[in-house]
Amino acid sequence: MATHKSRADTAQAVDVLLSSLNHPANEEIQALRHLICEVSPSIQEGVKWNAPSFRVDEYFATINLREKQGVGVVLHCGAKVRDVAAGHASIDDPDKLLKWLTQDRATVRFSGADDLAARKPAFQAVLRQWIRFV
Repeated sequence: MATHKSRADTAQAVDVLLSSLNHPANEEIQALRHLICEVSPSIQEGVKWNAPSFRVDEYFATINLREKQGVGVVLHCGAKVRDVAAGHASIDDPDKLLKWLTQDRATVRFSGADDLAARKPAFQAVLRQWIRFV
């Protein structure tokens, strides 16, 4: 189990980062942040890789601040590569939200606020499954 005790491992650090961010999708980033945190009371926030990130024991999701249009999130299993082939196969993703990059890493992209709202239930269902692997 990972221990997160730095100032970067706090919701306040995310607040500071986002308040200084001049991003065209600020509203969608905030909505995505809240959507992820709603999935489970065990989810905590922090800043990893200079972006809002989310963890249970290990970090499992990071908002992709480099999206050219809309907003995206990278789902991962922490900083270390893991062999999660069995988990990869067991993620139920009927809406085909996940774009798999490796066995333990996928991205999800939303074109804007309406797309995020429309796919919220499907994305939260994927997140509930994902956090079982971290």
